[in-house]
Amino acid sequence: MKNKRGQGLSTNAIILIILGVVVLVVMILGFTLGWGTLFPFFSGNNVEQIKTNCGIACSTENVYDFCTQERTLKADGLPGGVKEVKGTCFSFSTKNEFVQYGIAKCSQLESRCPQPTS
Repeated sequence: MKNKRGQGLSTNAIILIILGVVVLVVMILGFTLGWGTLFPFFSGNNVEQIKTNCGIACSTENVYDFCTQERTLKADGLPGGVKEVKGTCFSFSTKNEFVQYGIAKCSQLESRCPQPTS
């Protein structure tokens, strides 16, 4: 009797097996390293996430989160042609170069934020 292993697998079945292994590896990495570390590889733009986080900080009147916590804004068309810039919700909402991204101002917290010394 001849060795007939693998003769029943079609090309489609092999592709599905490989795809399943890739998905499994991505899920394992996502759950062990954290999904936040994998998102930059899939998306180069986090404007909506920054807008949401800053909006929540404003609505809950979280002074630290809005005024002090540094975030990294990743988007196209940033000043100076860079791909990402660090700043706080306060700096993103009050500087003219970030108006195009729609990060809302927070009038109830802006007066309590420390003013930049530059």
